[in-house]
Amino acid sequence: MSLLLAAVGLLLCGLVLLPLGWLVWYSLTDDNGLPTLGNFVRLASDPTFARPYLTALGIAAGVAIGSCAAALPLAWLVARTDMPLARSIRVLVTASFVTPPFLGAIAWELLAAPNSGMLNQWARALLGLGPYDHLFNIYSVGGVIFCIACYAFPLVFVLVANALDNIPGDLEDASAILGGSRAVTLRRVTLPMVLPALLAGALLSFVQALTQFGTPAILALPAGFHVITTKIWSLFQYPPHAHLAAAASMPLLLLTILMLRGQQVLLGRRGYTAIGGRSSAPRRVRLGLWRWPALIFAVGLLSLPIFLPYAALIKTALVKTPSDPLGFDTLSLRNLLFVFVEFSQTRQALWNTVLLGVASATAGTALALIVSYATIRRLVVGHRVLGFLATAPIAIPGIVLGVGLFLAYTRPPLVLYGTLWILFLAFLTIELPAGYQQLQAALRGLHPELEEASRIFGANRLRSLWQITAPLLRTSVIATWCFIFIGVIRELSATIMLTTANTKVVSVIIYDLNESGDLGAISVMGITLLAITFAVVLVANRLPVLGRAPPRLG
Repeated sequence: MSLLLAAVGLLLCGLVLLPLGWLVWYSLTDDNGLPTLGNFVRLASDPTFARPYLTALGIAAGVAIGSCAAALPLAWLVARTDMPLARSIRVLVTASFVTPPFLGAIAWELLAAPNSGMLNQWARALLGLGPYDHLFNIYSVGGVIFCIACYAFPLVFVLVANALDNIPGDLEDASAILGGSRAVTLRRVTLPMVLPALLAGALLSFVQALTQFGTPAILALPAGFHVITTKIWSLFQYPPHAHLAAAASMPLLLLTILMLRGQQVLLGRRGYTAIGGRSSAPRRVRLGLWRWPALIFAVGLLSLPIFLPYAALIKTALVKTPSDPLGFDTLSLRNLLFVFVEFSQTRQALWNTVLLGVASATAGTALALIVSYATIRRLVVGHRVLGFLATAPIAIPGIVLGVGLFLAYTRPPLVLYGTLWILFLAFLTIELPAGYQQLQAALRGLHPELEEASRIFGANRLRSLWQITAPLLRTSVIATWCFIFIGVIRELSATIMLTTANTKVVSVIIYDLNESGDLGAISVMGITLLAITFAVVLVANRLPVLGRAPPRLG
């Protein structure tokens, strides 16, 4: 077991510290390898670098505000009222995590492009507007904020809804007994208790918007402006400026670390202390005649990340050209035939995507299980270091990790660029923190006496982990595997830096097709990507039911 943990420690150092080390080295050297601060001086003095940072910060702030404005009322309706279909609404919000943000951005291109967008076409027909008039323009700063917020507000929703679920009903009852109306109770009791979760969600959505590459690349570049992630990516176009790109990545890395640290502090706060025993369940507010308007509001909000984008993708995949109306005379299999028969890269990209998803999910789950087991059971002196290394990648933006891996593995002795191995390392590093945190939380609820009984009968720790602990954690292990697989499918920020012509995955193919404007093929590829993801989720949800019962001791 000690040798295994030592090997795991070295692997974690390679995954995390090696790319970061090369990133720091390149940021502090010039093209001749000599130490310099010139890269940072240029960043601070050149407006072409300062402007993308300021734009990214403004967009991230707008996303945080918009996400909170959408998530707070929806979470309150779902968690604290008798709104119809509340449970279904909660499931649908959670399901929106499956949609890759870059695919959502392409779907909103189909809906809200100034000239060809479906919503603008309908507006011209209904309102009698001119052929070049439009109500919506997704190619703008506001459009980027809106699109990112559509897929960031579910993060805030989950945190706020969970906080609302955990507020004891006794506190709100006490407010009512003392004469407080519903509005006063909501303002003076309920909202202050969920404020830490709301602020933590705002910081999380801020970080997601700040570090995202796909949506800005699809919507901001055609509008003629950069954010910092697209600017870093552009520095690797010919001729590449690796040292400048490394320096540009460092402020983004530091800012992300600060934001995530702030989120952890806020989530660690407690809005109340329960004394004396079990608290009563929270009271649900009866909406009366407002139940159905509330449901319409919830469905309308969910139409932004789910219903409208999915409908746009399906419609575009089934017609000859995106501007055609959906009808029997416009139905066509041309896009399907092009993607699955004529387009030579489809089969290889699908194979690469599934292979990397399965390999990364399997290796990531196994690695997360070993590290979480070592840290929870305190098997080695440096178990805290293992936990830190497993958690640290959460603070590394995908584009920054892509730069670090590119710099680390394009030189001897380990040249991995141009192979699937570099993508495997990227996915394993990016998804490890989430897997580690999930399995660590599950292991806390598993008493070590079960493993001690196994060891009394002669099993070593590794065998106890494999035969006793892992089967008892079957549901959590499957959920972690599924979560990592979905994360690999969604990833674009690091992938775009590391793929070559022979190692492309579906997300990169979709991005390339968007560059060429083939929206029909993009829609087919996007629907295929979603179908693979939902199929994996469905199979994973059925596995605990079909699996054998965990072993019994004694």
